Formats: sequence, C-alpha cells, structure tokens
Amino acid sequence: MTTIRAVFEALRCIVLFIYYYLEGLIMNFCCSPKNVAGEIVLITGSANGIGKQMALNFAQLGAILVLWDIDEEGNKETAALAERKGALAVYTYKCDCGKREEVYAVADQVKKEVGDVNILINNASIWSGKDFLDIPDCKIEETLDVNFKAHFWICKAFLPSMIACNHGHLVSIASGAGLLGEKKLSDYAASKAAVIGFLESVAFELQAAGKKGIKTTIVYPYYMHTRLSVDVKTIWPGLLPVLDVEYVGKTIVDGIRKDKFYLFLLPSISLRALKVLLPRKALFLLAQYSGIYENMADYKGHSTKEGNKND
Repeated sequence: MTTIRAVFEALRCIVLFIYYYLEGLIMNFCCSPKNVAGEIVLITGSANGIGKQMALNFAQLGAILVLWDIDEEGNKETAALAERKGALAVYTYKCDCGKREEVYAVADQVKKEVGDVNILINNASIWSGKDFLDIPDCKIEETLDVNFKAHFWICKAFLPSMIACNHGHLVSIASGAGLLGEKKLSDYAASKAAVIGFLESVAFELQAAGKKGIKTTIVYPYYMHTRLSVDVKTIWPGLLPVLDVEYVGKTIVDGIRKDKFYLFLLPSISLRALKVLLPRKALFLLAQYSGIYENMADYKGHSTKEGNKND
C-alpha cells in the first residue's frame, strides 16, 4: 500500500507541476498587474539608485511611500519628486539599516505614524570592491549587516501585521553575484547569496502556514549606472550591459505587481544557476569569458558614508 501511495503521489506531483507551469506561463502574459494604489510601500535605500526609481514608479501608481535612508537630503529629494509624480503620501525616515536597534526603533515610528506596511522592499546595499584579503574585517561586517542581516530585522518588524491579515509582499533585492560570485565582490556576493536563501525559506514557511496572500519576490539585478558602480565595465556590453537605473526601477515595480517569485533583470543571469552542472575548468573558463575576472578591474572604491551606502 505504501508503494502504491508513493507512486500515486509522484504522479499527482507531476501532473500538478505541469499544470502550474502552464498556468504560470499563461498568467505571465494575460494577468493584469495588481493595483497598488493606497498601499503602504516601504523602500530602504531610497535616496539614490534603484531605490529612488522604485519610489518614483510606485508614486505614479498612487501608493503611500515610506522612504528609509541615511542620506537625509537625498531622501528628501526623492520624496519631493515622488509627491510630484502622484504619490498619495510620502514619509521619510533616517535609518541605518545595518543597526538592529535603530531599525526596530524607526519601524515602531512607522507603525505609529503611517500604519502597517503592505509592500516591504529591502534594497539598501553596500560593497567594498576589493580583493578578499584587502577588505578590513570591519568592512566585511558592515556589508553583512546592511546587505543581509537588515533583512532579518526589517522583516521581523513588519511581517507579523502581514500575517495577521494574510496580505502583503516581501521583496529582497539580491544580485546575479548571489548566484555566481565575482572578483572583488566576496563580501557583497556572500551577503546576496544569504538574502536569496533567507527569502526563499520565509516564502516556504508562509506557504506551509497557509498564508498565500503574502507574496515574495527575489530580484536579481546586474551592474547598473549608479554612483556606487561608476568605474564598473563589462567586456561584453551587448550581452551583459551595465543597466540603466530607470529601466531597472520600472522593471522591478512591474515584476512586483505581477507577483514574480524570481525576477531576473537580464535573462542570461538565470543561467548562473547551472554552475552546479559544470566541471571546475569549464566553470572557470566561462567565468573568465563572461568578464567575471575583469568587470571590477578599474573599480577604485567610493565612500559609503552618505548616500552611496544605500545606492
């Protein structure tokens, strides 16, 4: 009986897998993006880069924005632009996402002054841009605090209210480097790989608990034209271009509205997951050919004390 049941469950899984796969393909082209007007959207690292662009795109859709950054002036500029774009309301907060107690304190402020967050976008990131042995220990810890640990604290602060009403959306901005590391990105790649595992685990926990009204999206960007990556280049700009930040911001917001589980900003980035199938020498050859050894060759490093910290 056990064997018969196992075969039945296997066949059931195969049939459902095919059905859900086809359903997903159809929904991708036919499903209308969800309405976010009036939703409370919190974006970390909103003063510059893709955080700023996501804020402006959500503003056009009539969302209520909660903007976190350590760059107060840059954040105010984003807020002013968002208001002109049509945001229902905009609230700005100074917050160093790498400091747990500060995150919890500012989160409490948001709950009192704005309300329960519906869409939470963990975007704030930094990197050192140095070879592993040249990165000071304190910088490695800072990268992990901002890029990864912050996702724990921020989600812990806002997820309970989403669970209570079975409604919400968690978004983590990961990276292609989280799937396949790159030269001079050891701290950054490690933090982004951790982010992927974190949100996948939370997504499975929510599904197991029956909280299907809470969606999750993991975003895999590539290099972008921001202040943080001004010296970055790619050896194959036609195949792996440095992306326009406005395009990235719009694409991410569109992906969130379509409830994408994984969102690859370049389709070729998804191929990095195939690394497990390659022999060592073949992997190193493709890494060299695709520019992983050279993309950061001219990177000189930039200050992360102000706005660049959350680009």
